[in-house]
Amino acid sequence: MPAVRLYDTLTRQTVTLQPRDPDRVSIYTCGLTPQGAAHVGHMRGAVFFDVVRRWLEELGYEVAFVQNFTDIDDKIIRRSSEEGIEPAEVAKKYVQLYLEDLKLLGVRPAKWVYVTENMDAIIEMVQKLVEGGHAYVAEGDVYFRVESMPEYGKLSHRRLNDMQAGARIDVDERKEHPMDFALWKAAKQGEPSWDSPWGPGRPGWHIECSALSLKELGPNFDIHAGGVDLVFPHHENEIAQSEAYLGRPEFARIWMHWGAVRLAERKMSKSEGNVLAARQAVETFGSGAVRLFLLSTGYRSPIEYSDERVAEAKQALARVHASLDRARQVFGDPDPAGPKSDAHVANFSQAMSEDFNTPGAIAALHGVIGELNDLLADGAEDRAGRASELVRTAEWMMGILGFEADQEGDFGQLTTELMRLIVGWRNEMRRERLYAFADRVRDDLKEVGIVLEDSVEGTTWRRS
Repeated sequence: MPAVRLYDTLTRQTVTLQPRDPDRVSIYTCGLTPQGAAHVGHMRGAVFFDVVRRWLEELGYEVAFVQNFTDIDDKIIRRSSEEGIEPAEVAKKYVQLYLEDLKLLGVRPAKWVYVTENMDAIIEMVQKLVEGGHAYVAEGDVYFRVESMPEYGKLSHRRLNDMQAGARIDVDERKEHPMDFALWKAAKQGEPSWDSPWGPGRPGWHIECSALSLKELGPNFDIHAGGVDLVFPHHENEIAQSEAYLGRPEFARIWMHWGAVRLAERKMSKSEGNVLAARQAVETFGSGAVRLFLLSTGYRSPIEYSDERVAEAKQALARVHASLDRARQVFGDPDPAGPKSDAHVANFSQAMSEDFNTPGAIAALHGVIGELNDLLADGAEDRAGRASELVRTAEWMMGILGFEADQEGDFGQLTTELMRLIVGWRNEMRRERLYAFADRVRDDLKEVGIVLEDSVEGTTWRRS
């Protein structure tokens, strides 16, 4: 297999991927806290790692890809209060919407793992840390003792004494050190809780991913990934508690982090109040355009969202499809088993194997389309063989980049557009106080398998 090189946040170097198991790559990415509709920022990592998986599989690797849902959290509890439903129902509702959004974008499913389904593994890990002296109990809470790990700070390249400023820490006199972080939180009145050796409670944020990744993939798995905002404190804490638990520095081999999607020069974030729902972007521009926009900048760099940039991506993808359609009309459908263009394949492969350089891969695709357009302009019917090679090459590239999501036909896009109109009509009915008719629309849609759900953010729809 060709060598794949990628940037490792831990060493700050580009390294060659050498999987723990020669024919299998194991990947864990930190997933969603399902407490609201997913925005475009949530989709950058999802789309990028969908391409990573496709390329590794193209090279012949089996890929074990695991992603978690933090389905119990302070934010979920707050949303539960706002919507008047149980926290578990909040999580279930927004998990379903997220999975539908991924499907719209052509992202293939991961192995999804849920915090609430893995409490035994989490509690076992916390208990071993306490027994080993790496954690301590304080009135039902359990804290990790950061000073027990001399290399704490090695991922973010910070010194313990320098990292308090700007960190998300709570002032708590029960802590031995201000940077000690919660592994287990004692239950509060009215909140969901699970029994533990320290009393009823629920896990802290950081312990969840350590326990789930080790349970699913085992120690020394190949790639641990997440947004760049997770480097500190989340991933830093994961490394410390996992290496303390294992007793050796063999948690994850390589750390990858993608840059934030920005809107109006600020990170797209619910807490910032500057988000654009992923579904809205897909409804407006189409899934292929959103994918192309998200892949058009190197994954480690931030990317600035604008409608203009996604519209440009839509036009660029439309030109690719138009060229391929025209080539099929002029030269006929290519033999799927026929050869591809070696030179163009080499350009694409070099880009993808050098830190998953998707802008370079997209440039290679445009190179194919450029040559194909030259053949079409020449009108040289005797070049049908070369044209077939180029069409096959372009289709192969598009499959790896995931643009075949737009080739499933117009029905899925038509459904999305129709539902956007129906939701708008129903919102207008409610503004006009036509509640009986609005409820009838909701009930009729439910009969055919479409659920409308009203929340503080507006009305969303999903398949039942």
